[in-house]
Amino acid sequence: MDPEVMKMLAVGLSAGFGMLGPALGLGLIGFSALTGISRNPEAAGAIQTNMILIGAFAEAIGIYVLIIAIILAMVA
Repeated sequence: MDPEVMKMLAVGLSAGFGMLGPALGLGLIGFSALTGISRNPEAAGAIQTNMILIGAFAEAIGIYVLIIAIILAMVA
C-alpha cells in the first residue's frame, strides 16, 4: 500500500483510540454526578462543581490527543 495511506490510517486509529478514553470518562462523570445528585440533592452544588472541574481535565486529554494526531498527520 501507499505509505501516505498507511500514515493516515495510523493517525486515524491513534486519534480514535486516544479519544475513546476521554469520551468514556466524560460519560462516567456525568452518570456518577447524576447518581450522586439523585441520592443527595442537597449536595448538588458541590457535586456539580467537582463534575465540571473533572470534566475539564478529561476534555483537556482529548484536546492533547487531537493536537498529537494533527502533528502526526503533518510531519510523519
